Amino acid sequence: MKYITIDGDDIGQKIASAYLTNDTKELTRTNDLVQEKIAQIADFLKYQGFNILFCAADGVAGSSSSFFQNSTVFAEIRKIAGEEISFSAGVGNTLRDSYIALLFAKSSGKGRLQNFDDMIDHV
Repeated sequence: MKYITIDGDDIGQKIASAYLTNDTKELTRTNDLVQEKIAQIADFLKYQGFNILFCAADGVAGSSSSFFQNSTVFAEIRKIAGEEISFSAGVGNTLRDSYIALLFAKSSGKGRLQNFDDMIDHV
């Protein structure tokens, strides 16, 4: 079983900025944009044979018993995200490993995919 955990990059800062500038239109626009992108990512993963475990806020987690090409999947996620927002993703053999890989991806520059197995060299 393979797991993927995906999370929006700097979405919290965009939301905080809307609050701090009292910009209700931007807050609503950001919410709508993120929800639309997350739903599209979840639909794409389902189409690729993933079981969606979590889909809320600015994140998606899924599992797949069939092999998938990490770079191909992430390239499509980047395409779905578009220019305005980005997502980081972690892949692993367990849900925990995929989350750890996600944290590594976010702390290593964001907007990227990290496979847990490739982290062994960094530990």
